[in-house]
Amino acid sequence: MTRAGAASSGGFPPEAMPQRKKGLAPAGGRRRPRAEEDVFPFNSLPAECQLHVLSFLPEVDKCSAALVCASWSRLVRSGKLWRVADFSRRGASHAGQEGLLVSNREFERWKAWVEHYAHHLISRGASLLTLRASFDLGDRRNGWGELLARLLDSVHCRDLSHLDLNWTFTLLEPLDLRPHARQESVTKADQVESFQALLAKLARSCPRVARMRLHFDWSEASVALLSQFRHLRVLELKYFWVFKGVNPGTLQALTAALPALRSLTLHVLVPLRNLGVSYTLESDSLEFLDVSQSRGLVFSRLRLPALRELRAKKAVRGITLDRRTRLRIQSRWPCLYQVLREGAPKLQALNNERLLPGWREQGYRELTAILQQACYCLQHLDSWLW
Repeated sequence: MTRAGAASSGGFPPEAMPQRKKGLAPAGGRRRPRAEEDVFPFNSLPAECQLHVLSFLPEVDKCSAALVCASWSRLVRSGKLWRVADFSRRGASHAGQEGLLVSNREFERWKAWVEHYAHHLISRGASLLTLRASFDLGDRRNGWGELLARLLDSVHCRDLSHLDLNWTFTLLEPLDLRPHARQESVTKADQVESFQALLAKLARSCPRVARMRLHFDWSEASVALLSQFRHLRVLELKYFWVFKGVNPGTLQALTAALPALRSLTLHVLVPLRNLGVSYTLESDSLEFLDVSQSRGLVFSRLRLPALRELRAKKAVRGITLDRRTRLRIQSRWPCLYQVLREGAPKLQALNNERLLPGWREQGYRELTAILQQACYCLQHLDSWLW
C-alpha cells in the first residue's frame, strides 16, 4: 500500500483496521423454531400432572378448557378435577350480603343455577374435598336439604375435609309475601330436624372432615352427632338462637369426644335467665380457643394442657341489677387468671398479646389490663352488669 493509501485509511495497516459491524438481519430472515419447540408438551405429561395443572383454574375456565380438544375434554370430566362444591357464590353485586331479598325472577334464576350446578357435579363424578353452602334447611318448599342429601349420595365425598355450612337462611330470598307463603313459614324445630338429618348423613358419608364451620343448636342429639367426627381439627360453632342456652355438660362432652381438635371457636350467647352458670372445658389436644364472640360465657375450670392462645372478651349486657343480686352472681365465678394458671400451663398469648414467660408466677400491669376486658370476677369488675 502506498503512503497515501495508508494515510487515507487512518494510518493503520489493512490487517489492523477495525472490522465493520455487521448489519442486523431482517426479522423475516430469522430462523423460525419448529412447531414442537414452540409449544409446551402438555399432552406428554402424566395424566396426574395434567389434572394438577388444570385444578388451578376457576370452575368456569375448566368448562372452557373442555372445548379445546378431545383429550382436554376427557381430563375435565375427571372427578378428581372437581374438588369444591361452593353453593355460596353469588354475583359481584351481592358480595358480602347475607339473606338478600331479590325479585322472584332473580331468585328463580339463582335456584336454577343451584340445580344445574349440583347436576354438573354429579355428572362429573366429583370427588369433593370442600363443601360450602348456605340454605335454610327448614324450607320444605324449595327442598334445600334434599338437594344436599342427593349431592352427597351421588358424588364421592369420603375424603371431604372442609365443611362450611349455614343452615339457618338461604342466600337469596324472593320478595314473595303472599299468604300461602306465610303459611309455610319455617320454624326453629323444622330447621333443627333437617340439620340433624343432614349431619347424620355427613357423619356416615364424610367421617374424615377436619375443618367445620356451622351454626349449632347445642341439643344433646346434635352434640352426639358432632362427636362422631373424630378427625376434626378446626371447629367453629356459631350461635343458632339467642334465647336458647347451652348446657355446661354438653359443651364439656363435645370437647372431650374430639381427640384431634386443635382450634375451637365458640359463639355462645348465654341468656339472661342463665346468669351465674359457669362452664368447664377439657381437651388434651386443644391449642387455640376463641370465645371473644360469646356473651356471658364464664369458665370455672379449664383443663387444657396444650393450649397456647386464648381470645376472650367480656360482653356488656346493658341490664340493671341491684348490688346484692350482682354480688351473689359474681361471687360464684373464679378469676380467669387463676383458672388459666391451673388449667393452661403452656398459654403464650391472651387476646393477641404475648404473655411474659413468668406470667403464672407473678402478674404484671399489662396482664391486668387484659384481664379487665376478659374476666367476669369481682376483682376485675366494671360496668358490664348495669
